Amino acid sequence: MKKFIIAALFAVFCMAADAQEQNVMNPQQQIERTDDFQIIKDETVDGIRCVTAVPSAKVCSRQIDIRIKDGVIQSVVYTRGCEGNAKGIGALIKDMTVEEAIRRLDGITCGKRGTSCPDQLARILKAL
Repeated sequence: MKKFIIAALFAVFCMAADAQEQNVMNPQQQIERTDDFQIIKDETVDGIRCVTAVPSAKVCSRQIDIRIKDGVIQSVVYTRGCEGNAKGIGALIKDMTVEEAIRRLDGITCGKRGTSCPDQLARILKAL
């Protein structure tokens, strides 16, 4: 009975995780993940530039939300991927200039993928 309960809970957890992953972006805005990033939103509100991008399919994260004010990064939030590392990147580059973030993150790779979540952020920042 205990194994059945654990299996049932695991199944529910997996279904919830799949549903969350499928709903990262607005369902009307399903974007195919390619080997290149895609900027899907770039707008300025009250002097804060808000950018949402879909990173390369080569990395674990599914979306990167960036806020920039006067050339300084206010926040970076990754959706999915390695949660601790993503939070760490966001905390480390908060209040850093865009140029400094690019300098520090550009070219970082994850295994043999040729890119990484930090590198994707640098590439997106370069494109802005």
